[in-house]
Amino acid sequence: MTTSDPNPVLVAFQRFGLGARPGDYGKAAGDPRGFLKAELRQGDIALISRDNAAFDLPSSSAALQASMDAGFERQREKAAQAALAQPAMAALPGAPPQAGAKPGPMPAAAMPPAGAAPAAPPEPPVETRLFRAEAKARFDKALAVEAGFVERLVYFWSNHFCISVAKESPVRAVAGAFEREAIRPFVLGRFADMLMAVEHHPAMLLYLDNQQSVGPDSRAGQNRRRGLNENLAREILELHTLGVDGGYGQADVTSFARILTGWSMAGRDGRLGEPGTFVFNASAHEPGEEVVLGKAYAIGGMGQAETVLNDIARHPATAHHIATKLARHFIADTPPPAAVARLAQVFTDKDGDLRALAVALVDTPEAWSAPFTKMRTPVEYAMAVRRTVGPGAGSDPNQTLGWLAALGEPLWQPPGPNGFSDVAAAQASPEGMKTRFDIAWQAARQAKAIANPVAVLDAVIGSSASPETRRTVERAASEQQGLALLMMAPEFQRR
Repeated sequence: MTTSDPNPVLVAFQRFGLGARPGDYGKAAGDPRGFLKAELRQGDIALISRDNAAFDLPSSSAALQASMDAGFERQREKAAQAALAQPAMAALPGAPPQAGAKPGPMPAAAMPPAGAAPAAPPEPPVETRLFRAEAKARFDKALAVEAGFVERLVYFWSNHFCISVAKESPVRAVAGAFEREAIRPFVLGRFADMLMAVEHHPAMLLYLDNQQSVGPDSRAGQNRRRGLNENLAREILELHTLGVDGGYGQADVTSFARILTGWSMAGRDGRLGEPGTFVFNASAHEPGEEVVLGKAYAIGGMGQAETVLNDIARHPATAHHIATKLARHFIADTPPPAAVARLAQVFTDKDGDLRALAVALVDTPEAWSAPFTKMRTPVEYAMAVRRTVGPGAGSDPNQTLGWLAALGEPLWQPPGPNGFSDVAAAQASPEGMKTRFDIAWQAARQAKAIANPVAVLDAVIGSSASPETRRTVERAASEQQGLALLMMAPEFQRR
């Protein structure tokens, strides 16, 4: 290590983790690498238990059923309101409505009594309630973990295999369950298993429209004249596995899309299976052999696509694509080629073992020598703020959700299937920095108890604080201002 290398404790907490809480800094001081690896050895550390009484977290199928039922009821209510709003009919039976006729006045019985208390605000839609419960569970998890490295890996893979709640109401209802079911159980497992779980999950099938994809020569395609949708196949190849330069062509996308036909979700009527669950609809599946990346895949129903997924999960281009993204996220916007090569080799040698890949990332020399040029992403910054000020102000998820939206990265709502960008330029705009200052000041004012801000500075940044930062915090007009200035310091913002 040279004298210009960053403080390794700060590397552990900020480059790899979610930031030190007061009292955490000393835990990593003796062996920062060992501190991170110890978290990787904890078997269930990535999981959020549905049995936790603090949360009400249904399975994805239950969440989707609730959303579909609510959507059905909303349609019924809309139809009923439209019927009530129709112009009054003429007295004669069967007479057409008079031109320009308007509904009559509200009957007296329907008028609210004078002096009545205003009606209570309507209960949020079920999708919003589910979304908020999942958000609270995610935020509380970030406050509870020690280093936060595994949570950072969850965020990385959730953004890699992203869905967006802006798509439609059922996706909003199931976004948190998707992360709990398809990402968290596999984040320290095998990439092929995570890939299989993600592509089977109803949230991904809904988001990328695969339930609408019908093989042209399938029974359903011949009867309904519905066609192929290539969204899921294209994003699996371009974003989830091989990468845009991974050696596939349009013919591969089309062939893979045919193979994926039939992968769908059971609807509310339960005709194909339990509502909200993955189903293979054989009548929509394109029959026949297909060729992807030069390999022929024989007729095989659902197993045909599973075989393709297992093959591309182990493709050299996938190893390089994943290694590049990990190195870009955790080390530098321009990933060091040597680091990428080492990570790709571990991915290949260990059959996509993501725990081994995370250990290799910790052991990468460039991760400990690269300067802090990257910015904390919005979710990393929001969680670091919460960890610094303590949980008192963070029990309601709505404020943190508002912070993420104000910073341009609303939770589980990326602008496209390629997820949110984490390069420094995406975070360092003047408007974004002003928003970060507003968040820091808001959190500082809401903190239940504030120690001496200089003591907090020592607790979360330690000796890495520059003389300028230390003087600024020392000269603050109040404890709240000192805490806010600390959370705006370059040493706090960068990783």
